[in-house]
Amino acid sequence: MSSSKKIIVSGRFDDIKSSDLRLLEEASKLGELIVLLWPDATLEKIAGKALKFPLAERKYFLNAVRYVSRVVEADGSANFDTLPKNLRCDLWVDCETNANASRKKFAAENKTAYRVFSADELKGFPEPPPMPSAPGKKKVIATGCYDWFHSGHVRFTEEASAYGDLYICLGNDANVLLLKGPGHPLLTQEERRYVAGSIKYVKQALITTGSGWVDADPEIRRLKPDIYVVNEDGDKGGKREYCQQLGIEYLVLKRTPAPGLPKRSSTDLRGF
Repeated sequence: MSSSKKIIVSGRFDDIKSSDLRLLEEASKLGELIVLLWPDATLEKIAGKALKFPLAERKYFLNAVRYVSRVVEADGSANFDTLPKNLRCDLWVDCETNANASRKKFAAENKTAYRVFSADELKGFPEPPPMPSAPGKKKVIATGCYDWFHSGHVRFTEEASAYGDLYICLGNDANVLLLKGPGHPLLTQEERRYVAGSIKYVKQALITTGSGWVDADPEIRRLKPDIYVVNEDGDKGGKREYCQQLGIEYLVLKRTPAPGLPKRSSTDLRGF
């Protein structure tokens, strides 16, 4: 990545999905990626309805994305289809759904290049490569579905990664269906791996190949982690006894949101 160029992506980012992360990933390949984040009032006026996630929560999530260099809050000197006067960049990157003539005109008038990624350029879910780490760190493993990825998941990965290199083992589609029933998962295993793997606290995201509550058994035996971390909801299914048998430290984290943010649940967001 060339650090000499400053790249801007400006969007709603109200409910961050894989499509948002794909845009951020491709944009980051062009230079230092800055995300311009808009105030709640601006976005609510455009959409005509309340946001799902407030600015502080959106900012927390975006700051955790491995492709993002920094997040900047927009001030009153711009509208949604322009850039603030005090924010300079070499390239404004957009996706087809946000691109319009007003943005293109503003970029031209301000001598800023404007690049629109097509849907074809952003399709697919490439597997994020492992994040770098310092030698000698402990290996930490966490399992789960991670179907509707939200700030609570980000917080969990942030806290878990404090104990070592964090490997997220996401339940394969067949096992999630087995454990949670019809309608699960909402997203395919490849998409869920991509989203979780895009978080900077995650060393690597993997798809489990086993079944049952410890469907990550093949991955655990291969990785040989030092610590198996779960949240309070995940402390079940014989995981504690499983770790005792393998000599793995078992750690239960409380479900505490990041300071100032609301508590989130995938079940509540999904509705079932």
